[in-house]
Amino acid sequence: MPSPIRKPQIRWHIAVFLAPAVLVYTAVMIYPLFNTLRLSLYTEVGQERIFVGLENFRTLFGDANWSRQFWNALGNNFWFFAIHMLVQNPIGVALAAILSSPRLRFSNFYRSAIFIPTILSFVIVGFAWKLILSPIWGIAPSMLDAIGLKSLYAPWLGREAYALTTLSLVSVWQFVGIPMMLIYAALLSIPDEILEAGECDGITGMAAFWKIKLPLVLPSIGIISILTFVANFNAFDLIYAAQGALAGPDFSTDILGTFMYRTFFGFQLQLGDPHMGSAIASAMFGIILIGVCLYLFGIQRRLRNYQF
Repeated sequence: MPSPIRKPQIRWHIAVFLAPAVLVYTAVMIYPLFNTLRLSLYTEVGQERIFVGLENFRTLFGDANWSRQFWNALGNNFWFFAIHMLVQNPIGVALAAILSSPRLRFSNFYRSAIFIPTILSFVIVGFAWKLILSPIWGIAPSMLDAIGLKSLYAPWLGREAYALTTLSLVSVWQFVGIPMMLIYAALLSIPDEILEAGECDGITGMAAFWKIKLPLVLPSIGIISILTFVANFNAFDLIYAAQGALAGPDFSTDILGTFMYRTFFGFQLQLGDPHMGSAIASAMFGIILIGVCLYLFGIQRRLRNYQF
């Protein structure tokens, strides 16, 4: 006699354990996201909220004043991201390669010293570097003078051509420890058998890094790159702490985060407009979503095929 077919057992304990995290994530992430998208489709006339569809986006991209500010902030954001990609991540990979060497002494101390700035507050970092680079009471001029390079000093945060690059490098200094630690962990996870096989073929030293280690940590580098992209296009705190909501001088350090803050909440004599601010935030979400999708369906697939 055939045995009765058993119905699949519902594992209620999984839902019970996931429920608190899902509720918290929905309350602090999912609901605010959809509410922001909803607000971007409305405007206020008098005391009444009116549905206008995509009119706020037409204003943002079509109005001369709004579009000029948006494209300026977007261009600055791409420059902010490019410096992190071209400076922070390569330095992080190089530091991880150096610290993973078994012959390096005090590697734990160096690792901790490099990672410590990442736990500092944005306000502390922005205010401290503003004091360091100040031409009046900062220590940067005297430090450069001590090594005979005082002629290279300039009030970088006060010049439109250098302010954003300077703050980007400050951000690199603060967060270079994150890619360093992630790549360091990836390098330590490489099996010793692979490295020993390379040594049998005469691949040692820097050749082992370029030909064996680097290809194996490419997926980790890809993940770091997309995390850098998302973090940089959500950036706000450092620019606000160092240059204020107006992102001076003359909006040269204005990025999407400061532009959205100024629009949503208002600043000085400028009244806040939550609906236009939500349109800017929605545009930021769209840009980040496009970048993440390009990575997931393009770059990550190629990295996986390259690895396997």
